[in-house]
Amino acid sequence: MKQFKISLICFFVLLGSFVRADEGMWFLMFIDRLNHRDMQKMGLQLTAEEIYSINNHSLKDAIVQFNGGCTAEVISKDGLLLTNHHCGYDAIAELSTPEANYLKNGYWAATRKDELKPASLYVRFFVRMDDVSQRILSKVNSSMTEAEREKSINQEIALIEKENNEGGKYTVSVRSFFQGNEFYYFVYQDYKDVRLVGTPPESVGKFGGDTDNWEWPRHTGDFSMFRVYADASGQPAEYSANNVPLKPKHHLPVNVGGVKENDFAMILGYPGRTNRWMPAGGIEQNVMFSYPAWVEGSKTGMDAMKKYMDKDEAVNLIYASKYAGVANYWKNRQGMIDALTKFGTAKKKAEQEAKFNKWANKPENKAKYGTVVATINNYYNLTNEKARHDNYLQQLLRTSAYGTISRSLGKQLMTYATADAETRAKMRPDLEAAIKGFMADMYLPAEMDILKAQLKLYAMKSTGYNIAPAVVKIGGNYDTYVNSLFSLSIFTSQDALLAFLDLPSEGMITNDPMYVLSNDLLTHLNSKSDEIAKAQNDFQASFRLLVQGLRESKLAPIQYPDANSTLRLTYGNVQALPKDSRNDAKVNFYTTMDGLVKKYKAGDAEFDLPARMLELHKSKDYGQYVDKNGYMPVCFLTDNDITGGNSGSPVLNGKGELIGLAFDGNIEAMAGDVIFDSKLQRTINVDIRYVLWLIEKYSNAKHIVDEMDIVR
Repeated sequence: MKQFKISLICFFVLLGSFVRADEGMWFLMFIDRLNHRDMQKMGLQLTAEEIYSINNHSLKDAIVQFNGGCTAEVISKDGLLLTNHHCGYDAIAELSTPEANYLKNGYWAATRKDELKPASLYVRFFVRMDDVSQRILSKVNSSMTEAEREKSINQEIALIEKENNEGGKYTVSVRSFFQGNEFYYFVYQDYKDVRLVGTPPESVGKFGGDTDNWEWPRHTGDFSMFRVYADASGQPAEYSANNVPLKPKHHLPVNVGGVKENDFAMILGYPGRTNRWMPAGGIEQNVMFSYPAWVEGSKTGMDAMKKYMDKDEAVNLIYASKYAGVANYWKNRQGMIDALTKFGTAKKKAEQEAKFNKWANKPENKAKYGTVVATINNYYNLTNEKARHDNYLQQLLRTSAYGTISRSLGKQLMTYATADAETRAKMRPDLEAAIKGFMADMYLPAEMDILKAQLKLYAMKSTGYNIAPAVVKIGGNYDTYVNSLFSLSIFTSQDALLAFLDLPSEGMITNDPMYVLSNDLLTHLNSKSDEIAKAQNDFQASFRLLVQGLRESKLAPIQYPDANSTLRLTYGNVQALPKDSRNDAKVNFYTTMDGLVKKYKAGDAEFDLPARMLELHKSKDYGQYVDKNGYMPVCFLTDNDITGGNSGSPVLNGKGELIGLAFDGNIEAMAGDVIFDSKLQRTINVDIRYVLWLIEKYSNAKHIVDEMDIVR
């Protein structure tokens, strides 16, 4: 193990001389040897130990994964959290009603007692990580099938997780990197009592809507604030009125001095998924088959939701979070299609693979690598039409509340029906809550239209691959079929579902037409022919060898693992894009409140603004947050390498002080999840001065600013 680590360290030291500063999502445990010298040259004033330490408090202790999908940071000694508005969107919508609509109107807790607890929200603190590659890879060999390999790896993972969780105190996750060529374990501590402190109104937090999403120049106040609570000893605890604000190991000071072009900027967060090692065939499959189906399926579901959301504010609150999530990826995937096509990314990858194939077929490499590229291309050729089919079906399942009912509520009711009386009595309270929650999160007329439209689209467009048997039986009569489905199924009636708990019957569930449809769709999605199953097995092994061979041959410029929702650091600079006539800023790396107000359209769903904001702008009441050049800042650009999951990540200066909040990327570089473009790729950030101005001046919540450590 020691020799393996020495070799790995030497490899990273060698790389340090030629890695690009703006590209890469780096492990914190290797910052000292791999990145620290470059970061110092660019403006970092912290030691590597101050960024990542196991024994002492460090920056990592102020960064949390927010509810499993975003990032947030601790910015006060009393557990105050800052994240994006779109990350807190679901919780804010859940806490809102038509009468007290915090999503629409905003909310700020006047006291700690006024902070609001959503039903389910947690944050995850990172404790430590370590390399277990040698241990896990010693359990596998090249003669294993992928299933056998996975089984052996999972057995060893279970042991590692048990060894490090300290009797359940910690959550331990072992993750694969470099396509299964390396493994690391991560130790976390989860806190489940997280409460809403405040949010700007939706017209500010989502200013620009779908039109401005992924675009620059941007004028969005995309932030919300929460607080972490713990028991009296500072340990995680379920919600209780007796819990107290968490005293974190570290919290970020907030710098209001402003940013200028070429300032050092680093971001810590939990990027969700990149595919920088994806083969050419995978890129081509996404561009031509998967993503077009994703885009069309998303839009179909969105249109059906929006028709009802616009008519009724209560319905709007039900679907607001789902719609926003679907819309976000709808525009992202279209941007991916455009960018990957424009820059010929598949062609560039194919050229790299041709070079690799030449290297792989040298006598000394042929036995191990000779068939890798051919095997990978065969898999993609075989699965292109299935990929199109699967994406149409997945968008049906994603946008319809009933698509996965057989695996969610239906499965719970089946378990209840087959249990003994004592077990049923224990299950019943939770099931009643689940039934009421399920019915509260939907509007039946909208669900009927969503399912009709999605079934029709799926059947009409998935022509190159067999569609699900249940959909074949419909025979094109989608309106009649769905009307009948909703009238006959118990899953469309809360009263019927609650009555089922009194007289449970397994047959009532298995024969329910909604359950039958859902089960058929999911079974079909997960099924594959023997030919595809074998090709997939061979592909997985070959993809792993491709990555291993590209690293071994030095043909790949990538020296960092793909993102996979583990804590990473990316560093770069405040960096402008070419001058843009749409931006009033003198240099195109920031936006101003003047530009924000120019976009204002009274009554427009995307570009309206509160009257108080307009009044404050007119009187130039910017307080201490005005830039030294006289403008009120809103957003700014850096060239950091981020992706989904980095939403809410802190943007830090060289001293580790908070200067902004990452929330988006620019559409010109939408190929960034597959290939990094140093000329075009930018991170769009909310300037922390705009955040604090909105809290103190617009919202009159200065008590929130007062608990932060402000650096001027």
